[in-house]
Amino acid sequence: MTGKLQKILIADDDREWRMVLYEAFSRKGYGVSVAESGNMALDLFEKNPADFIITDINMPGMGGIELLERLRATRPELPVVLITAHATVETAVSAMKLGAFDYLLKPFPVESMLDIAARAFASGSQPDSLIQALRDSREKNDGTAKNKYIVGGDPKLSRVLQKAKSVASSKATVLILGESGTGKEMIARYIHDESNRKEGPFVALNCAALPEGLLESELFGHEKGAFTGAIYTKKGKFELADGGTLLLDEIGEIPLHLQAKLLRVLQEEEVDRLGGRFPVKVDVHVLATTNRNLEESVRNGEFRQDLYYRLNVIPLTLPPLRERKEDVERLAEYFIERFSRQYAKHVKKMSKSSQRRFAHYDWPGNIREMENLVERAVLLSLSDELEPWDFWDEEADGAGFDLMSGLPDSSTPSVSFSADGMESGEMASLRDVERQMIMQALQKTDDNRTHAAKMLGISVRTLRNKLHEYRSQGLID
Repeated sequence: MTGKLQKILIADDDREWRMVLYEAFSRKGYGVSVAESGNMALDLFEKNPADFIITDINMPGMGGIELLERLRATRPELPVVLITAHATVETAVSAMKLGAFDYLLKPFPVESMLDIAARAFASGSQPDSLIQALRDSREKNDGTAKNKYIVGGDPKLSRVLQKAKSVASSKATVLILGESGTGKEMIARYIHDESNRKEGPFVALNCAALPEGLLESELFGHEKGAFTGAIYTKKGKFELADGGTLLLDEIGEIPLHLQAKLLRVLQEEEVDRLGGRFPVKVDVHVLATTNRNLEESVRNGEFRQDLYYRLNVIPLTLPPLRERKEDVERLAEYFIERFSRQYAKHVKKMSKSSQRRFAHYDWPGNIREMENLVERAVLLSLSDELEPWDFWDEEADGAGFDLMSGLPDSSTPSVSFSADGMESGEMASLRDVERQMIMQALQKTDDNRTHAAKMLGISVRTLRNKLHEYRSQGLID
């Protein structure tokens, strides 16, 4: 980060949340301090003023609301975000009345808080590194490479991108479907960047991240005096996205009573603010994402059929990563280079064992899972190459380890399998082959578990667990 170091103060009596937020912001290059109470936060702020405050509402002693009041008295321009696991209408109204920059309900994705901080700093005189990095990357991309972060050449993905580009400048509502972690929001941003609205705003709202009492105001806005605590007129996301693109993320989570109002906005292209006297015209290209089966939700009475048909004008279904096997290696290389550069690490290659494991793995968490695993490996790797145990903690991750996914190829010096000890005509199961590979590796290394594990491309702990399993089954002495 260049220029003045931007400082963030986190106040929360929940140690786990303090550490999660501390690590997330520290990785982005911010100066971060933490406090476990409002009083401690105020003391820290007086000694070393921060540029952005995150505070829990319910803390022993001074809570987040009182801390916000005290900070507002001396620094009314300071962005303060309130977080809570127990949202109520009263606290939300108090937060709005006191001018909180934002209000989040726990648990929330850490990325949401990073985006809020980026927005807060971008609205000041010096945009933060997240915004600048996004700007720089877009400026470097030409027309064909605008989807720089959409890595891969899989035919299924290419068809989705082609369809997305062809409808980008239309007003047709696009429903982006796919499993969690497949990159639905990225496709939405790609549509915006390829459209004739690219100079307009791109506004995203996670419909699952807000309590029901605030969602209507966030979507449609409210007039001053519309309810207790509404001391100013607020534009909703539809108005903020006027002339641009609005992404409704997790659209399947919108409650039924708001679905009718949303349908009317989509049909009439005008919004009624809470407490408003007249509708406000809006010109917005609406995109929606979901990982739910909306047809099933319609059958179960959880989602309006007419709204589903209105949203499903242009459906785009993103393929899961397990159906994009040819993209796995290039995605891994992309993330390795990205995180190595981010953490100032030497760019390492994946070992042959890691490459085979990636190729055989089903990726239930899709691209997001790979991104997290690669970040872990880049930070933790101590060897010359990225090994399987750098990506997976076999016991903690629960992903299991199939040694057969690491079967050696002809270019890798390793163990070979022979059918010694098998009766004539008997087929060896995969577990039999696995066990014999392990025993042969131990024999070749004179029972040196470290060398045997390296030869097999697994961790010593995994080898130890396998041997314990064989002994408990009476397969070895």
